[in-house]
Amino acid sequence: MGYVTGNTIRELRERKGYTQKQLAQLVCVSDKTISKWETGKGLPDAGIITELAASLGVSLAELLNGEYAENRNRSGNMKKVSFYVCPLCGNVIQATGNGSYSCCGILLPQLETEGDDEGHAMQVELADGDYYITIEHEMSKTHFISFLAYVTENHVQFVKLYPEQSAQARFTRRGHGYLYACCNRHGLYRKKV
Repeated sequence: MGYVTGNTIRELRERKGYTQKQLAQLVCVSDKTISKWETGKGLPDAGIITELAASLGVSLAELLNGEYAENRNRSGNMKKVSFYVCPLCGNVIQATGNGSYSCCGILLPQLETEGDDEGHAMQVELADGDYYITIEHEMSKTHFISFLAYVTENHVQFVKLYPEQSAQARFTRRGHGYLYACCNRHGLYRKKV
């Protein structure tokens, strides 16, 4: 990864609709300093980079590599949640949409839901207004349910499971949504509730 370029700073500043003076006030430097950065006659100090990225509305990585994404869907909801699981350490990453995630040096693929399968059927019971989820599934060290999740349009509830535990969880009922179960061998399963 390189360092921030003047073109990147200028493009992001213009995209936000800031003048050089307005950006300078946000990061506590002079407008001449911003001009020097944008013309390649100087570089921002490493101590100010995080603040500069925040002022320009991008992540530090986006600022440094000059590739930034614009979220055009400001009204997205949690039902667009995506799951990523590391095959080496079992780390689970959940995101509200697609992304690029790495763990243990591996670029993780987004899990896709599998078709219905009797061996991964989720049993759902109502208990005191909560969903009580169970799966009759092997829970050995080599074959187990890795996690259970309940996703509605504005909430995600998540339970990480481990071998030799029971494949069950209790979720606070928050309306219609989806239940997810992830088998370490067979993938991700989903059920509408």
